[in-house]
Amino acid sequence: MLPLLAVLGLAAPPAQARTGAVPAATLTEVTGFGANPSNLQMYVYVPQNVSPHPAVVVAVHWCGGSASAMYSGTEWPSLADRHGFVLVYPSVTRASKCFDVSSPQALRHDGGSDPVGIRSMVDWATRTYGADTGRIFVTGISSGAMMTNVLLGDYPDVFAAGAAFSGVPFGCFATTDGSEWNSACAGGTVTRSAQQWGDLVRTAYPGYTGPRPRMQVWHGTEDDTLRYPNFGEEVKQWTNVLGVSQTPAATDTPAAGWTRTRYGGTGDRAPVEAISLQGVGHNLYSWGMASRALTFFGLDGDDGGTGSQPPAGPCEVTAAVSTWSTGLTASVTVTNTGTAPVNGWKLDFTLPAGQTLTNGWNAGYSARTGAVTATNAAYNATIAPGASVTLGYQATHTGNGTAPSAFSLNGSACTVG
Repeated sequence: MLPLLAVLGLAAPPAQARTGAVPAATLTEVTGFGANPSNLQMYVYVPQNVSPHPAVVVAVHWCGGSASAMYSGTEWPSLADRHGFVLVYPSVTRASKCFDVSSPQALRHDGGSDPVGIRSMVDWATRTYGADTGRIFVTGISSGAMMTNVLLGDYPDVFAAGAAFSGVPFGCFATTDGSEWNSACAGGTVTRSAQQWGDLVRTAYPGYTGPRPRMQVWHGTEDDTLRYPNFGEEVKQWTNVLGVSQTPAATDTPAAGWTRTRYGGTGDRAPVEAISLQGVGHNLYSWGMASRALTFFGLDGDDGGTGSQPPAGPCEVTAAVSTWSTGLTASVTVTNTGTAPVNGWKLDFTLPAGQTLTNGWNAGYSARTGAVTATNAAYNATIAPGASVTLGYQATHTGNGTAPSAFSLNGSACTVG
């Protein structure tokens, strides 16, 4: 499988820890974490302000990647800092640097190989941090996306939901000759009925009758590594497993060239959510997509995943928008209504569907669509009590030229004026 875009560089060598909690805000290797038949490495990132009974997100790298590359090349650490969850990064030691999603052992509950090692990592994190066992999630890219499908099939009793970026259905990559690669599946020529795909998942854990994890899948229409037909097969599989209709309950366009379909529900936590990216290849992951996965998981509020908004903090935001046929300019003013200065700020907001940021000023911007974090410039980092800063951006739109409806300053919701 192709590695992720070269822009995703490696992090510095991580620290090491053998027992107990790991150092905060540092990618740390953990050894001796439990059963590990395929000799995976385990790395953990725990934010400085980890939540009581935190959620756990397992982030699985692509073929040829590593835990360090997944850590440095995605925004999951910054999201953990903001929302207090624990990150677990499995890392392959075999020469291919690909996860085993093919062997008979990998495709059954407690059968062996990589899934067993990853389950042990989750158990370690749960024990060590008193994690909420109802909020264990997994996400991955390419080989990691395939492993996301496998883990949801093998361990429906462990994971609450998954988000797979450029993957294939559970069992599609199966081989019996020891090969890690299945050309027919990669080429998009393996098709089954929804019932057949669902039966593959159910057979992985015979006798299991409990709830099944929700699934979010992403795929580019021009993927030449794991061909686009796999996207539709994933949708067939997980709608069947979750017992919902293959007819979308909702369809929208959250960004230019994206088509999002939701099955079995219309909200952010529908049983199955599928995002198709027109004209995009295998390396589809871009900054901001993890925030959308976080929303699907239900971890985008500091509320234990309940979806309620935190109380308004000592801040007020006013936003004025000037629109034209396909574009807009927004001016956002943030006022410190508290009694203490704000020294360094991050303003979080979500662009309305169809808007794509093209330019910004008086702040650095983390993403072009969806969830955006605007970070102070050097010259406006301090906001004195009663004082304000103004930032702005330009964006294109596909019909919705409104301002964001909610803003948070350093994690606290602001009053919107």
